[in-house]
Amino acid sequence: MNQPSLITTAVRPFKALFKADSFEGILLIAVAALAMIIANSGVSHAYHELFHGYLWSKEAFKLNTMHLWINDGLMVIFFFVVGLEVKRELIAGNLSDPRQRNLPVLAAIAGMAMPAAVYMFLAGGEPGLQRGWAIPAATDIAFAMGVIGLLGTRVPAPLRLFLLTVAIVDDIGAVLIIAVFYTANLSLAWLAAAAVVLGVMVALGRFGVTRLWPFILAALVLWLCVLFSGIHATIAGVLAALTIPMKKRDGNSMLEDVEHALVPWNAYLVVPVFGFANAGVDLSDIGLENLLDPLPLGVAAGLVIGKQLGIFSCVLAAVKVGLVQKPKDCTWAEIWGVSILCGIGFTMSLFIGELAFPGAGDVMRLLREEAKIGILVGSVISALLGYGVLRLVTKVRPEYDDPNDPIV
Repeated sequence: MNQPSLITTAVRPFKALFKADSFEGILLIAVAALAMIIANSGVSHAYHELFHGYLWSKEAFKLNTMHLWINDGLMVIFFFVVGLEVKRELIAGNLSDPRQRNLPVLAAIAGMAMPAAVYMFLAGGEPGLQRGWAIPAATDIAFAMGVIGLLGTRVPAPLRLFLLTVAIVDDIGAVLIIAVFYTANLSLAWLAAAAVVLGVMVALGRFGVTRLWPFILAALVLWLCVLFSGIHATIAGVLAALTIPMKKRDGNSMLEDVEHALVPWNAYLVVPVFGFANAGVDLSDIGLENLLDPLPLGVAAGLVIGKQLGIFSCVLAAVKVGLVQKPKDCTWAEIWGVSILCGIGFTMSLFIGELAFPGAGDVMRLLREEAKIGILVGSVISALLGYGVLRLVTKVRPEYDDPNDPIV
């Protein structure tokens, strides 16, 4: 077998960087870093005013800042894509086969419970901090798969699939957590209206409507109803997605067509804009000593320690007692490395952090900033540690040198 040339060896990292699954993660890192720099620069006031300055009075419309439009409006697209992905996986994907879903489902449940337990152990005793228990519970798919992408084919395909499925189940759990635990006072009238609109969308699918525009129109009305119901508005995105027909007509699936159309917008616009609006932490009131405060420490430890401990111990126990089989062609060291990567909780953790500590007062603002610090520190440590472990315990698979690759 011919040895790769010096040029081939030199360009491989750049090839890996710009692969689709890695570039999304790199983009999130860049956006978060840019937000941090701007939030602590001479234009920090302009940054804050851009996202938190009032557009109009709250009496005029509930979403009265750019930040609210992003978190309660634009992020509906993110949750809509999550809902499409979940439905597709449940019907025709990895979650449709019990033999394939049992291990990642068990691992995801343990990977949500253990970080919450670690957080509560470190921060739950402090007054007012209990609401942050779910912040370290979810895995950021784009960020984690981005790190995997940088490793090329070092990570075996079954382990990539395991990570992706765990992250999808995490998203399901996070959506349920938001709906159940971070819901404000409910309006029964608006809930009833939302139920009627949702029923209309279900009927559209049952009666074989093939045009997309009725679903889009109904989804917008559903979003408004949920927005005023007290349930977080982004839940409307998931509910609307579950009504999009999966069944193929004329060789095309509406769900898959919509998902394929929205994924690039979601990855390269929606999530980066959300990250830029939410990751900027003003460090002027936060010193190094604050990193050891219960809130950031609990969040960071939940992501770094809780995630890997919950997932790896669950997989090990489930395999040892014979409930499931270990992922094919994967070593325990590789499974441990991927378990560490699941501690990257950027997007969903930032989102839950905003919901956990609402309000405009200085105390709540400081709690949100400390939560963000914990998320960023925990996610970066998980990314670097997971990458380092996988880099050490894996090897490049032969298929990396694709003879059809023009660069090779």
